[in-house]
Amino acid sequence: MPQPLPIDVANTKAQMRKGILEFGILLIISEGKIYANDILNELRAADLIVVEGTVYPLLSRLKNAGLLTYDWSESKNGPTRKYYSLTPQGKQFLTQLSETWHALDTSINTLMKKFH
Repeated sequence: MPQPLPIDVANTKAQMRKGILEFGILLIISEGKIYANDILNELRAADLIVVEGTVYPLLSRLKNAGLLTYDWSESKNGPTRKYYSLTPQGKQFLTQLSETWHALDTSINTLMKKFH
């Protein structure tokens, strides 16, 4: 019978996803103005989100940090909607995250090839 793992694998996986959620949101918004629900749909399609309640506070934090801005636009399907876009500072931040991601991806893949 297999021994129980000393660490909760599900928790570790959730922490890994949480750590890259900000990056994923910025990538999605980098394509242009986007509605929050569409951000959620993109994250779900990429299997990066389970609970939508984590996205709205993160969007607010990114906006307060000066990385995002938003404007209100009329909707064909109901009330006015808030559409997010990156600020120049947000674009610069995303570039730095992308560089870091590529370096980490290379490092982890090197280790996986060697030890897996």
